[in-house]
Amino acid sequence: MPMSSSPEPVLDANLAVALNALLAEQSVTRAAARLHTSPAAMSRTLARLRRILQDPLLVRAGQTMVPTPRAQALRDEAASVVRRLGALLTPGAGVDPAVLRGTFTLQAADLVGAALAPGLLRLAGQEAPGVSLRFRAEEWEAGPALRDGRIDLEIGSIDHVDPETRVEELVTLRMAAAVRPGHPLTEGPLTPDRLAAAEHVVVSRRGRFTGPLDTALAERNLHRRVAVVLPGHLAAMTLAARSDVVCLVPTAPPGAADSPLTDAATALGLRLLAIPLPLPPLAIGMAWHPRQAADGGHRWLRGAVRRTLRASGGPTG
Repeated sequence: MPMSSSPEPVLDANLAVALNALLAEQSVTRAAARLHTSPAAMSRTLARLRRILQDPLLVRAGQTMVPTPRAQALRDEAASVVRRLGALLTPGAGVDPAVLRGTFTLQAADLVGAALAPGLLRLAGQEAPGVSLRFRAEEWEAGPALRDGRIDLEIGSIDHVDPETRVEELVTLRMAAAVRPGHPLTEGPLTPDRLAAAEHVVVSRRGRFTGPLDTALAERNLHRRVAVVLPGHLAAMTLAARSDVVCLVPTAPPGAADSPLTDAATALGLRLLAIPLPLPPLAIGMAWHPRQAADGGHRWLRGAVRRTLRASGGPTG
């Protein structure tokens, strides 16, 4: 014959708070004032506590009330429970980055990761030496990695997130044509015809040969030749530095300070040429799941990413 299980008791934290006030004040009236309620309501609560604990708790002694032995035994424990409840239900204090320990996982394209890593490592070393950073490639793009908690932050062109995901735009960039020094396109003004006539390398994780530049060229009945498609910008820029192919790279708009995202092109010695066609701007942002919105460590991480990508004063969205 199966054993019957008793239902779990319904716990009411308010009863613990009331019990603590009653035992501390030894007066229904004073306990009611302490908890900003009426003496009648507190009297009903005392009656309920007496039924639950099967003890009178406070009894009349002349003009005052005195605790029973059970009440005296419960006094310290009741005060301790209320203190723990207060700590449990108090908003979290700000986190000191110096005491943070653990690893943050960031998803970013190779160029974004290369731009972020030096600045983030410098900030972590100065402010949060117990933090380690792990960068993952974009194989999880458009997947549930943020929702599932496999990554802490996604950084890049954010246009595929889950509905609840928080998104913040960081910098807005434009595309430029990157070529090696001495490339034929550096001689004379760059026109759409000359740009279309050159050989190009396209960056696409999905292996696509076309992009916004092809759309802009097609409006002028022009078509470019794509010699190779590579999955990352760093490989494409390295190829452009060693050959005559043209690589499109993100750069700061005219009149704006350089962004750390353009440092890789400069380090490779590439010349950046303004594209004489209207291309859509490239917005770089970061995305995170709301479960981490209030976490102190994650707030530090988001702030560090902001400071790193905006370190050169690039325009913000």
